[in-house]
Amino acid sequence: MMIFREAKREDLERIVQLLADDVLGTGREDVSSPLHQDYEEAFEAISGDSHNELIVAEWGENVVGVCQLTYIPYLTHRGAWRAIIEGVRVASECRGEGFGEALIKEAIVRAKAKGVRLVQLTTDKQRSQAKHFYEKIGFKATHEGMKLKL
Repeated sequence: MMIFREAKREDLERIVQLLADDVLGTGREDVSSPLHQDYEEAFEAISGDSHNELIVAEWGENVVGVCQLTYIPYLTHRGAWRAIIEGVRVASECRGEGFGEALIKEAIVRAKAKGVRLVQLTTDKQRSQAKHFYEKIGFKATHEGMKLKL
């Protein structure tokens, strides 16, 4: 049975492994042990911020998925809160089994419970399958996302 919970410090190494477990992540993440201090600092910042949740999916005793959910107050839409889903990863051996959909639906349930009126996410254009996956769940590509690396 899959369970969802807040990530714990002892999950961090596995989370980084999941983030590195794809074509894009393998070139930008560092899974060496011990983990780079930047991961530790980021985890502390996320777990210490009431507007962030780092959610893991557990199957048996294994962490098989992760996503970050960030809550942001907006003035638009009459001061509505939004949630951004980021860093979604499912272990490669579990893809296609419904874990990703269950993880996103869990994030949406959590967002609704906090009164969020809009959930948004981005997906890299190189991941065409991911775009179809999110559309199947009900997301619509209504905006063109832009980023500036600093």
